[in-house]
Amino acid sequence: MKPAPFRYERPRDVIEVLDLLAEHGGEAKVLAGGQSLVPMMNFRLARPEVLIDIGAVSGLDQVLSDDRRVTMGTRVRHVELEHPPFGGPLGSLLADAARHVGHLPIRLRGTFGGSIAHADPAAEWCLLAQTLGADMTVTSVRGRRVVPAEEFFRSAFVTSMADDELLTEVRLPWLDHNWTTGFSEFSRRAGDFAVVAVATAVKMGSGLIVEARIGAAGVGPTPVRLANAEAALVDQPLSPESIAAASEMAGQEVDPRGDIHGSADYRRDLVRALTRRALR
Repeated sequence: MKPAPFRYERPRDVIEVLDLLAEHGGEAKVLAGGQSLVPMMNFRLARPEVLIDIGAVSGLDQVLSDDRRVTMGTRVRHVELEHPPFGGPLGSLLADAARHVGHLPIRLRGTFGGSIAHADPAAEWCLLAQTLGADMTVTSVRGRRVVPAEEFFRSAFVTSMADDELLTEVRLPWLDHNWTTGFSEFSRRAGDFAVVAVATAVKMGSGLIVEARIGAAGVGPTPVRLANAEAALVDQPLSPESIAAASEMAGQEVDPRGDIHGSADYRRDLVRALTRRALR
């Protein structure tokens, strides 16, 4: 199929983008990489009257890092994060997740911020944002506001952004050398969205876990933090016994729905198995 007729705009700066969004509101859609939006338009599941292509907007494709955070511009391509411009545990986690994002042509065109704004509940970047407690900066002609991940993702494909707002950057907390990270995903075929994915980040101190973050995708309308599983790890050594206990807790904590890809119990078993793999 072909998309319904639309007006095409290609602004050169953020101010022009915001003016267009203020003018057209819910009748407009922002095009970054287009790997989700264009197929939806072709099937006429999305029918924007105005398409705002931000591919030429400067300043949205930068990755900046310091000893407190990493700031991702909304137009950073997936493929750039297969080899992040910084190392450490966070760089390792991003690289592990990036390799699971679609196929190479999708990673070459698709964007980090586009995936976050699309808010697919099985998307890798949404999972990492939720797990690490990222902050989203959204901008409109009315100003800027920072929205934490737990407030940003409302439901499947639904965020807290208003129709006139643009996601301009995502800030991830820096993970120093005391952290270790893991990522594990199961999909039916390489390149498919995850049936279930799990991300973990564990901070060690004096041989014990002092902080833990565990998140799962594919188990609800948004990615979720598994607080009980995290608590099971704190003040424990990172051992086969503590990993087994946290993995069992993770499986009990989720409340997924069954679908054509697997029953609820199947997804719970996947959460247990993938949490164990990620922590290992």
